[in-house]
Amino acid sequence: MDIWIPATVIAAFLQNLRSAGQKHLKGVMGTSGATFVRFGFGAPFAVLYLFLVLRVTGAAVPAFNPAFVGWVAVGGFTQIAATYLLVHLFSFRNFAIGTAYSRTEPAQAVILGAVLLAEVPTVGALAAVAISVLGVMLISVAHTKVSLRSLFTSLRTRSVAIGLTSGLAFAASAVAYRAASLSLAGSNFIVQATITLACVILFQAAAMLVWLLWRERDELARIRRAWKPSLFVGFVGATASLCWFTAMTVQQAAVVKALGQVEMIFAFAFTVFVFRERINRFEAAGCLLIVLGILILVLL
Repeated sequence: MDIWIPATVIAAFLQNLRSAGQKHLKGVMGTSGATFVRFGFGAPFAVLYLFLVLRVTGAAVPAFNPAFVGWVAVGGFTQIAATYLLVHLFSFRNFAIGTAYSRTEPAQAVILGAVLLAEVPTVGALAAVAISVLGVMLISVAHTKVSLRSLFTSLRTRSVAIGLTSGLAFAASAVAYRAASLSLAGSNFIVQATITLACVILFQAAAMLVWLLWRERDELARIRRAWKPSLFVGFVGATASLCWFTAMTVQQAAVVKALGQVEMIFAFAFTVFVFRERINRFEAAGCLLIVLGILILVLL
């Protein structure tokens, strides 16, 4: 089995844990604080992973080049912007539709990968991306009065524009991280992924810290008081990112993100078997489409 497959599945599972941790933190701090925790408390673990990888492999840190620095900056900023836009969607009444369109990230990554990196997925991969994206969009509107018709007739609304922009920014960050990692010639893929992760997360932590010091100093006190759950979020977040970066160093970002939709399956399994809640027919149909897309990716 290609290493990108288990790496992506592990990343998706850990991302669920990180999201649950950040949801808990939202009760004791603001959006900016909960966002910073992901990077600020994850940075030490990313540096530790880099130290261990270099120690075990005996590899040297390659010389950074302008392309690497540029892609790291692009990826870091676009991921922060994407997260902010996604959170901003919840202030809209029809946020469900916008959220559904933010899930088009894998499809938009196909376009960006082709334009920026000259990477075109196979026909099977394209079909898998389309099927899994449709499945996630169905799940996103499953608990609303939104119909399939209104999902497509609301393309001109502000929430859809924000959702699509969020998906585009997430796609851009994924493609940028792959480009940054691949630009480190002469290293094996684990070393490439770990170096890229350490540089990106340190960059994001510094950028968020500057913002908090400038505009939201009160958040720092709240973060200090919640350092234990913040440490958990940082650990699982950094570990998930390491798995994402490893997968995207080996495989095209769009394909990795399509398989990453398995995160929704984990979320529903937790809902059904832990909380004993039922899922409706749209959620069930969405899950089946995601599974179908994943099977096409893995088997073809």
